[in-house]
Amino acid sequence: MIRTKFYFFVLLIFIILINTIHADVVDINAKAYILMDVSTGRVLYGKNDNIKLPMASTTKIMTVILAIESGRLDEIVTISRNASIQEGSSIYLKEGEKIKLEDLLYAVMLRSGNDASVAVAEHLCGSVEKFAELMNKKAKEIGAYNTNFTNPHGLPDENHYTTAYDLGLITCYALKNNKFSEIVKTKKKTIPGPAEEDWDRVMTNKNKMLWQFDGGDGVKTGYTKKAGRCLVASATRNNWQLVSVVLNCADMWNVSSQLLEYGFNNYKKIHAIDKNVPYKHIKVQKGKKEITGVYPEDDLYIPVKINGEEEELSFKDNITMYAKAPIYENQKAGQLEVYIDNTLVGKIDLVYRENIEPTSIIYYIKKILKTL
Repeated sequence: MIRTKFYFFVLLIFIILINTIHADVVDINAKAYILMDVSTGRVLYGKNDNIKLPMASTTKIMTVILAIESGRLDEIVTISRNASIQEGSSIYLKEGEKIKLEDLLYAVMLRSGNDASVAVAEHLCGSVEKFAELMNKKAKEIGAYNTNFTNPHGLPDENHYTTAYDLGLITCYALKNNKFSEIVKTKKKTIPGPAEEDWDRVMTNKNKMLWQFDGGDGVKTGYTKKAGRCLVASATRNNWQLVSVVLNCADMWNVSSQLLEYGFNNYKKIHAIDKNVPYKHIKVQKGKKEITGVYPEDDLYIPVKINGEEEELSFKDNITMYAKAPIYENQKAGQLEVYIDNTLVGKIDLVYRENIEPTSIIYYIKKILKTL
């Protein structure tokens, strides 16, 4: 009797665990949310992810990646009066204070300094307005077409908005930058205070996910009365990084944890494309070699559902059956797209891996003339 009860108890626990692991995320009280794979941008889960909403200080993700890409991190920023009087979260910068641009980026991401954000914008572009133009240009380049920035910090403005999908896309882009990733996962940072005063600014990251979620490594909190509580969170397990976005979500910590846990428990990362294996061999026209291989430019890893979705992968390319010489090593040959159920889940460029000279005499005459 005791043994029967024991086996029944074990079976019950097993059933509960299986249902927990593969159950959909439920009871999410957020206006919009999304879960994405950082490497490919594949959407793993979401709701209302294309609705335009205010995003508060998660705006600063764009501010910081633009500053990093400027290549000016070692420059010294002089704080303007406008920057020093910004409302909301602040690191209490003083007018005329001089501080390194890189230090300001830690202040922006760890303590959500609105004053630091304006200082960054003014230093890089001369004004908040000019910097917002740069933010919008970059958003479009990334593919965030339903986003519009009017400032670098996220304080309320009718024309300042994004979507959960766009914000996830921007974050996936930013997290591929090593410096950005380093900043957002920093738990504590000390930067100088005003030169004439004997104290430093010791900043602890506001992002609780760095402490409370296994593998948590970013990204940014946000809150205004209009936007509600917003959180962009990332986590890495087994060399696989996911990002979640929740907009206007009162329980943002638990909801973000639930989304990320769902992704890690219900999906796996597979090596879909091997850069060392030729995708195709094609004929070479008028070349010293008749056939050449076309290779993926890099390895491609894709998240797939654990329940056998891997078998549903399909591939589509835009390369022709012939290539005309000359062909050069690492020259782009086309692009390979990977689909699951007619949905694009990843893409990679295809390249040649060798040089093939043509047989044409005109080619060699032109080559000789260029050396003269």
